[in-house]
Amino acid sequence: MSLLTAPRRRKPGYRLALAGCVLAMVVVGLGAFTRLVDAGLGCPDWPGCYGHLLWPIQEHHVAAANEAWPDMPVEHDKTWPEMVHRYFASALGLLAIVLVGLALRHRHRPAQPLKLPVFLLAFVILQGMFGMWTVTLRLWPQVVTAHLLGGFTTFALLWLLALRLGNQRWLLADKPLVAVGRLRPWALLGLAVVIGQVFLGGWTTSNYAAVACPDFPTCQGAWVPTMDFAHGFNIFQQIGPNYLGGTMANEGRMAIHYSHRLGAIVTLVYILFLCVRLWRIAEPGSRRLAGVMALIMLLQLALGIGNVVLHFPLWIAVAHNLGGALLLLALVTLNHRVFTAQPR
Repeated sequence: MSLLTAPRRRKPGYRLALAGCVLAMVVVGLGAFTRLVDAGLGCPDWPGCYGHLLWPIQEHHVAAANEAWPDMPVEHDKTWPEMVHRYFASALGLLAIVLVGLALRHRHRPAQPLKLPVFLLAFVILQGMFGMWTVTLRLWPQVVTAHLLGGFTTFALLWLLALRLGNQRWLLADKPLVAVGRLRPWALLGLAVVIGQVFLGGWTTSNYAAVACPDFPTCQGAWVPTMDFAHGFNIFQQIGPNYLGGTMANEGRMAIHYSHRLGAIVTLVYILFLCVRLWRIAEPGSRRLAGVMALIMLLQLALGIGNVVLHFPLWIAVAHNLGGALLLLALVTLNHRVFTAQPR
């Protein structure tokens, strides 16, 4: 299989888009870390932190902050993760602006993406708003989940932009090209399956349901425990005063956690199905992508099981979030490849 990989064929902004992908991965990881150490409300105001550009450090500043927010006193182990996450996210916004500037400057070049960078910038701004609402609405699960999905989407959009700017595509003989064409609807469905599983993961963490089933493979010692799906998936629940630590009954949390486990099984089976289909195309590029997808999926499954078996160590929980993001990128890559494949 030949790929158009010559540097002269890459469009302006390619390396910047790759740098954006690295930065987005850092932001996703920092977001997961902030959420997992319960630092989502480490700063009760926005965009500052207790009225500071960074966070209150000196004693008189801390005393003033505690007087202004008596119900949310300063905790230094929670203020810095929140503000570091915010500043890295702001840097991602600046990078999106630069990408739009480059796209406008070179808009007359053939096949230069313009709509995608503009949409990316608009989405990053919306993501910043969700970050604000996460604080102002006191970790309302709907907003927290939307913010997590927004981070994954930003990462995926940057990766898609890098793929388009890199100008790489599969060049195939007639028979493999037909096989790739038949794979397109299955690739789209695979992307939908992964997005659904990411949503379940986000809903799990935003409702503090990860610890609802502390055993594996059973849940609370039962293969099918008593669960309340109506309560667990009530996405119309009202805004409360504060959701830190969660407010849902354990039966609802078990329903969420159990659904995430079932979703993992469905995702595993479907991704392996896609990998088999890719492998049978018998082209080096398709087999390489099949191997990468299978590896990410199996690693992600191992991290999910390790979370429960090892009692939710922080580094595994963060790695599990990043694994979900990488799996999403793998499906974005698959869809880009199958929809841009051309005759050799």
